[in-house]
Amino acid sequence: NSEKPRNTIMAEVKLFGCSYSPISRRVEMALKLKGVEYEFIEEDLRNKSPLLLKYNPIHKKIPLLLHNGKPIAESSVIIEYIDETWEGPSILPKDPYERAMARFWRFIDEKCSIAMWKAFSSPGEEGEKAKEEAAELLKFLEEEIKGKKFFGGDNIGLVDISASFIGYWFGILQEIAGLELLTKEKYPNLCKWIDGFINHSFIKDNLPPKDKISEVYKASAQPGSSGYKPKV
Repeated sequence: NSEKPRNTIMAEVKLFGCSYSPISRRVEMALKLKGVEYEFIEEDLRNKSPLLLKYNPIHKKIPLLLHNGKPIAESSVIIEYIDETWEGPSILPKDPYERAMARFWRFIDEKCSIAMWKAFSSPGEEGEKAKEEAAELLKFLEEEIKGKKFFGGDNIGLVDISASFIGYWFGILQEIAGLELLTKEKYPNLCKWIDGFINHSFIKDNLPPKDKISEVYKASAQPGSSGYKPKV
């Protein structure tokens, strides 16, 4: 039987994640967009559970999806699995070319997220280089979103979900560090997307509180911290 599982008759789904992590939240967004019921298992990133290490022995990282006892790791892989497994709104475009482009822009986001995190957390020359790299990468996203409501068109899709670090988390980082990297003056199209993204009813209901994020990131930026980093 090749039919997708009915969302109302749920197989066992567990998500090992961290409530303040954008890579964990993006998987939750995908599950909720599809209407999938799941159990969320909160992980302490400094003291990972034996179950997480058992089911993800190679990367030993979150997020990890467990579906009927079968583990799927890496947020981008998990999201595509969710899209292909359950009925509901499409996360990736149906058209093969548009699908390929969505995967490409997700890659740009991954580069952006890392550069933007370094711009926040790295001192001196390394931080300045990261700011320059992030600024150049953001120009590509600024042009790509021009004239669109979302990267997915009229509806939220893969790139929007993948770019949630840029859309929500980085704004908090800017406030903490006093950065002026992503501003309306420099990136009006991208900032317009951010406003629409974080105020979309579905997204708004699935974002962690700003004060909790701020607390975690301040701790993560301390020298010698082994705390959260933005990419799997």
